[in-house]
Amino acid sequence: MKKITSVLCAAACVLSAVPFTANAADGDKVYGTMNIPYADFYAAELNNSVPVDAVSSATQNKWKGNATGKIGDDGKWQNGGLAAGTYNAEGENGGGKILGVTYPVEIAKADLEKLSDKMNFTELSEKPVAYKPVTVENGNASFGKLVDSNGEEKLSGEMTVSSLTSWGDYQINVKGIPANCDIYGVIVKTKEGTDYGMRALENIWRNGQIAWGAGVKEKEPHGNTLSSEHYKSSQGKTITEVTFITLNGYSTLSGQNGYLPLKFADSIKVENGKSGKGSVTFDNSSLPSDFKAKGEVADGFTVSGNTVSYNNAQPGNYTLTVSDENGKYSAVRGGFTLTTDAIPVKYSDGKLVAADGASLTDTANYLKNISAVTVGDKRYAAGRRGAAIIDSQTGEIKLDAKSGEENVFDGSGKYKLTVEATGYEKNYEFEIGADAAVTTTITGSNTTTTTKAATTTTKKAATAAKSDSPKTGVNGAALPVTFLALAGATALALRKKKD
Repeated sequence: MKKITSVLCAAACVLSAVPFTANAADGDKVYGTMNIPYADFYAAELNNSVPVDAVSSATQNKWKGNATGKIGDDGKWQNGGLAAGTYNAEGENGGGKILGVTYPVEIAKADLEKLSDKMNFTELSEKPVAYKPVTVENGNASFGKLVDSNGEEKLSGEMTVSSLTSWGDYQINVKGIPANCDIYGVIVKTKEGTDYGMRALENIWRNGQIAWGAGVKEKEPHGNTLSSEHYKSSQGKTITEVTFITLNGYSTLSGQNGYLPLKFADSIKVENGKSGKGSVTFDNSSLPSDFKAKGEVADGFTVSGNTVSYNNAQPGNYTLTVSDENGKYSAVRGGFTLTTDAIPVKYSDGKLVAADGASLTDTANYLKNISAVTVGDKRYAAGRRGAAIIDSQTGEIKLDAKSGEENVFDGSGKYKLTVEATGYEKNYEFEIGADAAVTTTITGSNTTTTTKAATTTTKKAATAAKSDSPKTGVNGAALPVTFLALAGATALALRKKKD
């Protein structure tokens, strides 16, 4: 087994990135680094007739992140960029392309002189641990299978497969990847004998996450078009090995058995409906004839044929998953929303509490589904990357809320707030001020306004959680009754804060 240390890895990274004036020569051979297009880099490595394409990226900066990793002053490994070890070209509209990798090579001195395009050849002062042998014909370079001087490293780890991922049609997660090294390439090998070469950014992510499109999903969440020609034939195959290429050579995880279920659609369409008791239908016309369907949503939901039925369902977003009980095909998902025209909250003493007649379950569900809050004329999105203006557990109005470095509340003392929540057809509007709390509820064409003196005492909610509380509409999951009671009755000083 090959032994790799952090120091060796870092040294190899430095060799690939820094030009040297001295030559690393072995007879008539010379060693250096070249900018190798992905198609050429993988040509001798794969059993696959479709070349590996460059990576197009519409994002502004990620494709530029090709700095290599290194050992820091503290002796710890510092990761390189998301596209470490690659080279690129500027594209249109601020985007660009990752063209391939900058990797060590071995080439005859005479052949180097014959090259019409030397591919940014930069000489190395020492013979590298791993390199690509280069031959030249008619002035053009061809790259052979990687030479690994130390021999292939055998990884001990495991791999899991998902066909329900935002980043492509398939994603594998590998534990036990090579540590303290930049990864220049990944080869996915199958039992059927076809191999697939993976590229930075679109396919290779950090922490052993690897995803690719196989011709069904067209775009990933950032809007980048997935290049799928090289990977289309992966559908229905079984992964047996995953090989990582670093500057130390090959590191391979063997003995895997990851089936890639056939994909026939990226998603299914489900109609929206009303919360409470009811049903919605979904389009199952795309399901293959031998697809043995089993549908699931959440507790309180049943699926029969193309109908989803439910009882006591809260407003919010839900996800229907339809799986093939035979395991031949990938599952498909469809999102839908259940709505209500009721507003189960009111403003009182600095927070949103249960409205008259609303349960603590209703209130907690509303708070969890808040999607945006407008303060004055400025709208702020809620959620992980938004502004935490209303605490999603306690309903407290956070007067110290920030959007970036900007204070949401400017200190003027009186503000109009408009709250939007997923699944709730009407927005809730109210005003807060130093001297009075004025609550305005918009219900169609009617407006009700109540004014009372402001107090500093927090009232305890009088409505107890019912033992038969309906299911929440947050991510299609149920909240425990005890938690809901706490969420409505106490002020918890918690705030939840993912590329």
